Amino acid sequence: MRKLLILATIALTGCAAINESRFNPLNWFGRSQPDPAAMDVANAEVNPLIPRRRISFFRNNQPEAFAGQPIAEITELLVERRPGGAIIRATGQADRVGPFDVRLIGDEAASTDGVLVFDLKALQQPGPRSTNPQARQVTVGRWITDQDLRGIRTITVRGANNARSVRR
Repeated sequence: MRKLLILATIALTGCAAINESRFNPLNWFGRSQPDPAAMDVANAEVNPLIPRRRISFFRNNQPEAFAGQPIAEITELLVERRPGGAIIRATGQADRVGPFDVRLIGDEAASTDGVLVFDLKALQQPGPRSTNPQARQVTVGRWITDQDLRGIRTITVRGANNARSVRR
């Protein structure tokens, strides 16, 4: 029994040497190492995920204005602090079913020193009016950096029928 125990101990200590050897098929490719990605210097400014705009005689190069309509009522406004800024989260009730492409659009004319004003707007198709509040509810968030929040004491989100404000 003692000889078997000594033989098993010697065999198991030899496994450590085989574990890191080239005879072990699990070590044939070695460990992964980070490699810097090769960048094409000529196309460094081009993002392949953003489609290029084609030059056209018929297209106006001005940015398109958002054609959304104000949401009927703002029901909730939260400002959640995060490292580097804050997330403004607004919830509203539309007067029709199925609003989509909801946005918080900053109103620079109404924003003054210490007050930041946003309009909650969405694209809405003409359709039935519903008493189901879940079918008309929308929620949208917007990231604001610490630099944009510097000096801001009040954040206001406006809808068609009301507005909500948060103060520091």
